[in-house]
Amino acid sequence: MRVFTMLPLRHWREAGPAAELAEADGFDAVMTVELGHDVFTPLAIAALATHRVELTPSIAVAFPRSPTILAHQAWDLQANSNGRFVLGLGSQVKGHNERRFGIPWTAPAPRLKDYVRALRAIWHCWETRGKLNYQGTHYKLSLMTPDFSPEPTGLPMVPITISAVGEAMLRVAGEVADGVRLHPICSRKYLEQVCLPQITEGLRRGGRARKNFDINGGGFVATGPNDEAVAQAMEVVRKRVGFYSSTRSYFPILALHGLEDLGLKLHRMSVEGSWDKMATEVSDDVVRIFAACGPYATIARDIANRFGGAADSIDLHFSPNTPPGLQREIVADIHRIPTGFTGFNTNW
Repeated sequence: MRVFTMLPLRHWREAGPAAELAEADGFDAVMTVELGHDVFTPLAIAALATHRVELTPSIAVAFPRSPTILAHQAWDLQANSNGRFVLGLGSQVKGHNERRFGIPWTAPAPRLKDYVRALRAIWHCWETRGKLNYQGTHYKLSLMTPDFSPEPTGLPMVPITISAVGEAMLRVAGEVADGVRLHPICSRKYLEQVCLPQITEGLRRGGRARKNFDINGGGFVATGPNDEAVAQAMEVVRKRVGFYSSTRSYFPILALHGLEDLGLKLHRMSVEGSWDKMATEVSDDVVRIFAACGPYATIARDIANRFGGAADSIDLHFSPNTPPGLQREIVADIHRIPTGFTGFNTNW
């Protein structure tokens, strides 16, 4: 199983050293998230500080960005990392698109499918020096002059992974993407009963192989050097579960576990602005539905029980001052968990 870890986002000078350390500790990828800071700049800094580790946003919000703008950013990150960039994309929910980004909302699954195909058409134009003529439902692109075209790289095409929760987006991921980033509000039961069947159907529609498709996540990891640290990590997860579970988009996952009333209560609390009280509604049992929890001594086994046989990669973040040797040991133990993913197929 592959292991990802987070880069610092706020202070750019921290990104390079953090990426170097992650690479030395055996992590497979360093990642960013699009929250309060730019999602791409730390990855660019990390690209210049490392030689092996994969670089990926998990995720960048697609629709507020033109496919051409995003194609340029991904192209330069791929070129300057010598082929180590993976573009993680997501649609975000309706409210954020309309009220935070000012973007008109349409059904996200077909639109993101069109977006992925538009990106690949642009990249193909640049690499082959051919003509751009993409005529999709949402994106129509037919102008690309030499001055606006970057040089061919001779590298594989950038892999694209997309975030998915609902059945339609899970099928789109399997059909057109190179992997899926499952939301942390995803239980083992939802992963097995909903995600995997829909991804498999998407792969069938796209004529694509499971071994070239990376399934990332589907839950949290709460760990630390001792039981007290694990309890503190669980508190962080508790807050995230409370926050996410207040969003109606995730109610089907809660319903699978008979937690519909919890979702409705948390949603009411979000409308009232009671954000700081949400975590108190989330029990330890609910936290454990969505997280692998355990001390460093057992966390590899706990991750295998929670994710093994279903996910190919997970996100892991160590407590500050964890000895590098111990980090390497734990990452190596997680690497021994077998998965179905063998590598991206991104030949032109």
